Amino acid sequence: MWKYRKWIAALLVSIMVFALAACGGKSSSSAGDDKSQFVTVTFVALGDKPKNGQFEKVMDKVNAIMKEKINANVQWKWVEWADWQTKYNLLLASGEPVDLVTIGTDWLDTWGNAQRGAFMPLDDLLPKYAPETWKSIPQEDWAQSKYNGKIVLIPENDYTQWINHGFFYRGDWAKQAGITEPIKDWDTIGKYLQWIKDNKPGVIPWDVQASDSIFGGWVQSHTQNLELPISTGYLPVFAGKSYDERYTVVSPVFDDTFLDFAKTMKQWADNGYWREDVLNNKNDTRTALQAGQTGMDQHHTQTFSGLRVQMDKKQPGSELQMFPFSRQSGNLLEMPITHGGVALGAHSKNPERALMAYDLMRNNKEIYQLLNYGIEGTQYVIKDGKRTLPDGYDETKDGFYSDFWAGRMDKFEIPSDTTWDKIDTLYSEYDKIKKPYLYGQFVFDNTNVQSELTAISQVTAEMGPAITYGKAGDPTQAVQDFRDKLKLAGYDKVMAELQRQLDAYKAQMDSSGAAK
Repeated sequence: MWKYRKWIAALLVSIMVFALAACGGKSSSSAGDDKSQFVTVTFVALGDKPKNGQFEKVMDKVNAIMKEKINANVQWKWVEWADWQTKYNLLLASGEPVDLVTIGTDWLDTWGNAQRGAFMPLDDLLPKYAPETWKSIPQEDWAQSKYNGKIVLIPENDYTQWINHGFFYRGDWAKQAGITEPIKDWDTIGKYLQWIKDNKPGVIPWDVQASDSIFGGWVQSHTQNLELPISTGYLPVFAGKSYDERYTVVSPVFDDTFLDFAKTMKQWADNGYWREDVLNNKNDTRTALQAGQTGMDQHHTQTFSGLRVQMDKKQPGSELQMFPFSRQSGNLLEMPITHGGVALGAHSKNPERALMAYDLMRNNKEIYQLLNYGIEGTQYVIKDGKRTLPDGYDETKDGFYSDFWAGRMDKFEIPSDTTWDKIDTLYSEYDKIKKPYLYGQFVFDNTNVQSELTAISQVTAEMGPAITYGKAGDPTQAVQDFRDKLKLAGYDKVMAELQRQLDAYKAQMDSSGAAK
C-alpha cells in the first residue's frame, strides 16, 4: 500500500510538472494555436487621434473581419505629434504590454529601442503566425530587419515612396523673378526669397518654424556625405564620407560645410526672409503657403506630390515646384526598406494573435483598403480608376486617416486624384542618380557612449535652431562655440566608437561579399 501511494504521489507530481511546463511562459504550440478566447491586439500608431468618429466606423468593419478570421480585434494606441519622440520612447520603455508597434529605423530610434529590449524576436513566430508576410519578404530584406542576429521587425519593403527632402516654391513667382528653369541650388532659392521680399508686401518669404531643421539638406546639397543611422538630435553631427568611402566617419559640423551654412543663414535672416521672432514662431508654414501668405515650405517628395494638387486648387496658377536637395549634388541614396514597418512589443500578451492580425492588415485586400482609404462611398469613390472624393464630402465630418505606415503594399494601392499626375518627372530624376542604401544592416550600439550622445543631442537642441536661423550673433563665433560644446559633450569619444563599429561593419560586409 505504501509503495502504491508513493507511485500515485510521483504520478501526481509528474502531472503537475508537466502542467506547469505547458503553462509557463508563452507556448507557440499550445496557446498560440488556440483562438477560442477573444483578444484585443493593440497597434501603436504615430499621429493625432481622429475626433470625428469616422475612424471608429472604419475599425468596426475591420474588426468584424478580424473576429471572423482570428477571433480578435485591433485597437489603435495613438502617440500624438506633440513631443512625439519622447512619448514614443517612454511608451516602449515603460514595460506596458503593447502588441504591434510602428517602427522606422531612420526616424523612430528603432535600433536604439531594440538595444533597450523593447521588441520581441520574431524568428520562430513569423513562419507560423504571419505566413503570408513571411513568404513574401525575401531573405535579404529579413537580413536588414535583424538586431543581434534576430529578426525584430517586419519591413515595409513592398511600398514605393520617396522621402528625400527639399524646398517647395511657387513656380509662378519664380518665373516673375526671372527664374525660368527648375531651381538647382540654394543660391537661386535665396534669389527667389529676395524677390518675394521686394515684390510681395505682406508676404513672409519663408514663414518657417525653428523646429524645421534644414542643415541635413544643406549637407546633402553641398557634399557627398551620407546620412548615418545615428541620431544626434536637432541636426546631424556625424556622416559617412561618401558612397565610395562609406565606412569612413566624418563630421560636416567640423568642416567648412557648417560654417558656410551658418553664414548663409545669417544673411538670409538679415535679409528678412523669415520672421524676426522665428525662434518662437508657431505658425503653420503649409497653411500659410496655401493661403498665399508665404512663398516656401520644406518637406519630402511624398508630401509634395499631394501638396501640388492642393495648391492648384487653393492658389490657382501657383505651379508649385520642388527643389530636391539632391539636385545640386547628385547625392541621393534610396530610402531604407525599414523606414516604415512594424515590431512586436517585448511585453505583448498575445504575440501569436498580434502577428495573425498583422498578416491580415498587410495581406487582406479588404482590410488593407479600409485601413488606408476608409469606406468606399463615404471617404472615396472610384472614377476612371482613381480615388476621388464623393459628392458632398466634408473633410471635417467625413475625413479619415489611420496613419498605417507599417505594411503598405503597392499591389493594393488605389491611385488618387489628390496625387500630382506628373510626380513621375521627379521619380525619373531620382532614378538617374540614386544609389542603393548602404547601412541597412548597420546597427549602432550606443552602450559605451550613451551619455555622450545624450549630451551632444542637448547641445544641438540648445544651439542648433539659433545658428540655423541666423539668430546666434556672429556666425563664425557661434560655430566655434558650438564645436567647443560638442567637444565637451564627448564628440571625440563618439566619433571613435562610431568609426570602430563601421570598421567592424565593413568586415562583415566584406565577408558576405556585399562591400564594393
